[in-house]
Amino acid sequence: MRAVGLSQDSLEGAVRAAGVRVPPVHFDSIGSTNDEAKRLAAEGAPEWTVVATDHQTAGRGRLGRGWVTPPGRALTFSVLLRPPIPAADAPILSLLAAAEMAEACRETAGVDVVCKWPNDLLVGERKVGGVLAEALVQDGALGSLVVGIGVNVATEGGEFPQELAGVASSLVLEGGATTPGLLLERFLGGFGARYRPGDEGFGVQAIETYRSLCATLGRRVRALTTAGETVTGTALDVDGRGGLVLDRGRVAFGEVQHLGT
Repeated sequence: MRAVGLSQDSLEGAVRAAGVRVPPVHFDSIGSTNDEAKRLAAEGAPEWTVVATDHQTAGRGRLGRGWVTPPGRALTFSVLLRPPIPAADAPILSLLAAAEMAEACRETAGVDVVCKWPNDLLVGERKVGGVLAEALVQDGALGSLVVGIGVNVATEGGEFPQELAGVASSLVLEGGATTPGLLLERFLGGFGARYRPGDEGFGVQAIETYRSLCATLGRRVRALTTAGETVTGTALDVDGRGGLVLDRGRVAFGEVQHLGT
């Protein structure tokens, strides 16, 4: 399959069609779109600055994992936000972004993508994408939030590292067909329509959107927290600040393994 790619023209077209008026930043190749977006944030770049690339060479997933994709096979981008919310509420925006990207995959590629708490995008139990949100906190206030998203659009089975065989997938491998530009346009439009962080009830509505697409709820899970503690239980809910509520406690941030229904 030929590379589908995200060019300067297709990036600008997607951003414009989604109603975003801030000029995007495109790279043929870059280490990390999140790193570049954070650099731009520190220089005062406006909210809704989108940084995208056709080839990310040193991308990161959560907990320091790498995220590298072949050129022209994935949608890889970051959005700079400056929401007027407490720093403790930043995870809500990460969950909303995951839900909106799942919806974008469903609508543009026809693939039933779901969310795995806190930031994975799955088809069945195979990962097709993920979200990495990184906040700049100053004196307890949220100065900026960079939301990075990567989706395997057209990656073929043989292009994944051996350790990801049977674990990772792509929209094409799952029978879907779309382009990075179309996927980005649908995401920005959907996320922008729900991005109202100054409105009363925003957090409740965002969490409701996420719950409707969260495949973790109702599952037996094993959660490894950042403190190194392992918690096993049934996932009951996602609370108002984005934490996962288990029948044996709450996990605010960590790594989750689905164990069964």
